[in-house]
Amino acid sequence: MRVIFMGTPAFAVPSLTALVDAGYTPVAVATGPDRPRGRGQEVTPTPVKSAAQAAGIDRILQPEDVTDPAFAEAVAALAPDVIAVVAFKILPPEVFATAEAGAFNLHGSLLPKYRGAAPINHAIMQGETETGVTTFFLEPSVDTGDIILQKKMSIGPNETAGEVHDRMAELGGEAVVETVRQIDDGTVETRPQDDDKATPAPKIHDEDGAVPWDASAEAVHNHVRGLSPYPGAWTLHDGTRLKLYRTRRAEGTGAPGTVLDADERLLVACGTGAVEVVTLQQPGRKRLNAADFLNGYALTEGDRLGA
Repeated sequence: MRVIFMGTPAFAVPSLTALVDAGYTPVAVATGPDRPRGRGQEVTPTPVKSAAQAAGIDRILQPEDVTDPAFAEAVAALAPDVIAVVAFKILPPEVFATAEAGAFNLHGSLLPKYRGAAPINHAIMQGETETGVTTFFLEPSVDTGDIILQKKMSIGPNETAGEVHDRMAELGGEAVVETVRQIDDGTVETRPQDDDKATPAPKIHDEDGAVPWDASAEAVHNHVRGLSPYPGAWTLHDGTRLKLYRTRRAEGTGAPGTVLDADERLLVACGTGAVEVVTLQQPGRKRLNAADFLNGYALTEGDRLGA
């Protein structure tokens, strides 16, 4: 079984590692180009490239543009039976059609729910208590192909997107190996997605991070944890943008966005109820727990957060 693996970020690494451990070491890996990363902007490989090199995979493709005909030609020359895609770019048919037994993608939701670039974030922001991963055969339309298999996982009431992401990456590795094994064994049984049940999970933009203080405490809590640690929910205080990373639901009433307590803890009123802000950050500073933050930032009872 000749497998080509395509992926770039850390989320894809457990899937690549699982394939290697299961005896399906890819004949090649496609990933993003080396880029300047981190504070020092040192040119570094992607997490998937580093993992591939550590596994002894020396055939690594790094296209600047996946629609470049040269990339499709390079993939076709490797004569893949299967292309496994995990957190990579949207592939044109000229690329994924080169896989003799099919090309599939791992998606971080129970499709057809949360189609799009940010399924984990949106699921948590919507207050879901369950999510999962789906493998499906690629079609020209994004996230619409026939489902191969799904694996479910719970979402804890206080879990952040980062925590769900890390658990899901491991679950995704199991799903990718099982999918390749089914294709190898000829036991795949697919089912079409019900488009009527599809929900969107588009890319999150900066303005989407603004905390909706006029919403319920539950919705505010879900908003904050759904965007934590990246890109981070934010709110304004006298023109200063504060990032919020962790909250908990609390008792309290007041005008939405009003600071109800800023003595050792930070309690803020919502449209209904209140939240306690547990972890937050001011520009150019470290992320801190609320008590330490309040020691170095002037925030008092009665102040208003938000636009």
